[in-house]
Amino acid sequence: MAKLTTEEFIAAIKELTVLELNDLVKACEEEFGVSAAAGVVVAAAGGEAEEVEEQTEFTAELTEIGPNKVKVIKVVREITGLGLKEAKAVVDEAPSVIKEGIEKAEAEDIKSRVEAEGGVVTIK
Repeated sequence: MAKLTTEEFIAAIKELTVLELNDLVKACEEEFGVSAAAGVVVAAAGGEAEEVEEQTEFTAELTEIGPNKVKVIKVVREITGLGLKEAKAVVDEAPSVIKEGIEKAEAEDIKSRVEAEGGVVTIK
């Protein structure tokens, strides 16, 4: 098998759907015995470990529209309460913020609802 360059590998990943990418991550976790989940960062200070403060406010950002633009616009309208024109502008200007200063559970809900319609949301 020919080796892929980093650029070729990234290009191949970009062509994957969200579900295919999820399967790839799971397969890599199983193959290499690692986890893609972010852990809590611990720093040593004066011999004692201190936990870094956990993030409490999140931003849901639409990064990709996907093939179902109209469905994504409908979901953005439901989530934000914006009118059709404003919701369309948010989707058309992707990457764009859908909602900010929200709790993690709400951000995850937004992500799952948009991704169910083919869009991609990043939580920051």
